Amino acid sequence: MSEPTFGAASGTPAATAPARTGRLSTATRAILRLAQPRARWFVPGLAAGVASLLCAVALLATSAWLITRAAEQPPILYLSMAVVGVRAFALGRSAFRYLDRLTSHDAAFRQLSLLRVGVFSRIVPLAPAGLADTGRGELLTRLVRDVDALQDLPLRVVQPLATAGIVAALSVAGVWSVLPAAGLTLLLGLVVAGVLGALGSGVLAARAERELAPLRGNLIGQVLEVVENLDVLTAFGALPGRLNALRQADELLRRATLRRSLGVGVQGALLSLFAGGATVAALAVGIPALAAGGAAGSLAGPAFAVIVLVPMAVFEVFGTVPAALGAWREVRSSAERVATAVPTVIPAEIPVEVPVEVSSGGATGATSAIGATRGQRARVVELTDLGARWPGAETPAVTGVTLRLAPGDRVHLAGPSGAGKTSLAQALVRFLDYTGSYTLDGVEARLLPQSEVRAVVGLCEQRPWLFDDSIRQNLLFARDTATDEELLAVIDRVGLAEWAAERGGLDARVGERGALVSGGQAQRIALARALLADFPVLVVDEPTANVDEEQGDRLVRDILVTAAEDGRAVLLISHTPVPDELITARVTLPGRAPGLRRAGGVLPA
Repeated sequence: MSEPTFGAASGTPAATAPARTGRLSTATRAILRLAQPRARWFVPGLAAGVASLLCAVALLATSAWLITRAAEQPPILYLSMAVVGVRAFALGRSAFRYLDRLTSHDAAFRQLSLLRVGVFSRIVPLAPAGLADTGRGELLTRLVRDVDALQDLPLRVVQPLATAGIVAALSVAGVWSVLPAAGLTLLLGLVVAGVLGALGSGVLAARAERELAPLRGNLIGQVLEVVENLDVLTAFGALPGRLNALRQADELLRRATLRRSLGVGVQGALLSLFAGGATVAALAVGIPALAAGGAAGSLAGPAFAVIVLVPMAVFEVFGTVPAALGAWREVRSSAERVATAVPTVIPAEIPVEVPVEVSSGGATGATSAIGATRGQRARVVELTDLGARWPGAETPAVTGVTLRLAPGDRVHLAGPSGAGKTSLAQALVRFLDYTGSYTLDGVEARLLPQSEVRAVVGLCEQRPWLFDDSIRQNLLFARDTATDEELLAVIDRVGLAEWAAERGGLDARVGERGALVSGGQAQRIALARALLADFPVLVVDEPTANVDEEQGDRLVRDILVTAAEDGRAVLLISHTPVPDELITARVTLPGRAPGLRRAGGVLPA
């Protein structure tokens, strides 16, 4: 299954709710197509669902005929086929129902996995810079709750509408074959019930059904914000206000749910009303035919029972139609939110993955440059007049950086806050696109797959992300084949051996986002991960930002000494001084004042 095309209309931020229009956008249609299972997965469930519902209608019809005919006391031989039919239809209804649930849900879950991969494949090129304006709670809701809601497209929309339509048409044809007038009344009852049921649902519940997904996203986003910032909100006395806003969001969601429930109740009432009306209409046209005796167009007692009772079974089946229309509105709303979970156009500041084209004679174009570095480890990084800009920014975050990193180099990049140090680090690992030149062993970085660049240049961020798991798991994702001995060795190299032993070893947990470790310990764990990944070039962004001066000095020394032992190149980004004996060169980024945006190049240590 190919990935969805999310359209190319605009760069709407992920947190922006889609505008309601009468037509589906290209991106939304792509999401809905991806949510609908392939025919070879979907058709078996549809066939089983039709068979199950036909058995239910046939069971009622056969039972009505059998009871009425038995009241006439014919020879038992005349009833044997109907007796077998009742048993067969009763067993078939359950068996086909089971097959329906098994195959249709299997198809929906298979397609759901493809949909998740398709959505995440669109997010990965944008992260992290392209998602800077996206709320975590809102994005989480769209990627989990709204994506999950899309499985309702085949299960609660397409299949119910298809099965109800097929079974209703066959039932009308069956009743028509017994008494045309009864078939006509049943058809009219179904049409009127469907139209009025849909209109009633649309008037009472359509808006609520469209609002449910955005309101859930808003509520989850606010809950996540309160939980993550509970200590800060409490310390500044802002918690009551946030809890009040949370209650208001919950109240809006509750009201929308109640409005939807009201629409569902009206649907049920209308269907029950028209089911009774269809039964009365069948009686009205059937009684004269029954009274006709043996005349042409007359109706026997068992057949009369069939045309009177079948509408009840048919309307029970047809009751899924208004519900399916309501489910469609919810699915459409979720699809629109998923389609706008990421910008429909990748901002120019975000690097686009280079296509790899292979001709019959081998690699061509950019691929030939890629081949120059495959099979060997690139180590020399050269920047010439490099600049970078964040998405949506009017001015570049950093410009004019020129430096060279070779094996064993330890360069200190300094500058005041806002000078663009972090932006430079983001550009080096291709989270941001760049202007100027950036080469790895002479090959321009924009000609290389981003995964190859990141296999060479590793980043230890200013606030490293730690998973809510053990120390072992926080290290293994850098190299999942590492043994416990290798993990303990790298922990010892970064100065955490004694601390880890006191905490219980590799099984010690670090807490959510590293809540159970200090800033310096988090930086050392991040450094251990980088050493395990064995990056030839290591970019360390502000390692002393979250530690005191003494710990910061010790951490910087450990980083640079460890790098020197391995012969790797290090770009240490820090606004604090670093002893000359630890580095080989310095680069200073000036402040952001007009005319002071160019770096002066590499200065000798």
